[in-house]
Amino acid sequence: MAAAVALASPLRRLLHLPFPRRAIPTPLRFFARGRCDLALVVSAAAVGDSSAKGSVHRHVIEEVMDILDMAQRASQRRDVFHTSFLTPPIIAEAMLAIEKLAGIKAVAQGGYPQAERCRISVGHPDSMRSDPDVVAALSISGNFRLEPCSHGDFLGAILGAGITREKVGDILLQGERGAQVLVDPELVDYLTSTLEKVGKVGVSCTQIPLLAIEYEPPRTKSFKTVESSLRVDAVASAGFKISRTKLGSMISSGDVRVNWSLVSKSGATLKAGDVVSVSGMGRLKRHSTSAGF
Repeated sequence: MAAAVALASPLRRLLHLPFPRRAIPTPLRFFARGRCDLALVVSAAAVGDSSAKGSVHRHVIEEVMDILDMAQRASQRRDVFHTSFLTPPIIAEAMLAIEKLAGIKAVAQGGYPQAERCRISVGHPDSMRSDPDVVAALSISGNFRLEPCSHGDFLGAILGAGITREKVGDILLQGERGAQVLVDPELVDYLTSTLEKVGKVGVSCTQIPLLAIEYEPPRTKSFKTVESSLRVDAVASAGFKISRTKLGSMISSGDVRVNWSLVSKSGATLKAGDVVSVSGMGRLKRHSTSAGF
């Protein structure tokens, strides 16, 4: 069968860790808490329908339900609440669901136009007359010419400082100079005073204006491949031009994700719209298949 996919450039490779799993809330939970906003219940039900049809992954549903809950509380209190940094699937589903809610405004911000990981701010329109200041940028600089560091090295150094993953947005590598990192503004003082090393390289960490962020829009190319199946190892090995054996090893080591969730089995089947990311190599998206699939 033929599968058309788009291969994304590894210019901005991101490492995403899975969200904690919780029991999937149902629309009834809003009634149990005494909330009877019809629009919210309808939105929650719509998200549940998507989940039942398999078009939205389970952890995405869980996160979206929490964001809808937050939006309802923000509207009731005429306040503004903010999420942590979210992955693209969660952002897309949450913004679509919030559009169905009356009296709530939402804005997603990642620090620059091409940001993938963003924070969503929700609140009553009267309380959100301007975009909240919820993203800060840091420059982590050092001499990486002899000791090049990967995306994972920078993220590991930040997490090693005691920061949780959801407080960190995109990481933009700058080669020998280091990297620029988007974070929760509350962490700026802490990271600038405590982050001293990335790998074996001594670094300095300073805050920079969001306008100083250096980014390049991702470059993509489309291609077609004919595979015996739509297993993730078959399609991804063709897209990244590596052997299925090596791809299988990368899956075992936790370097392969589908829709930003870790892949545990090489035989997982890709659906139209699924995004496969391989650490250090970029991403590909399955667009369509031949008739019958």
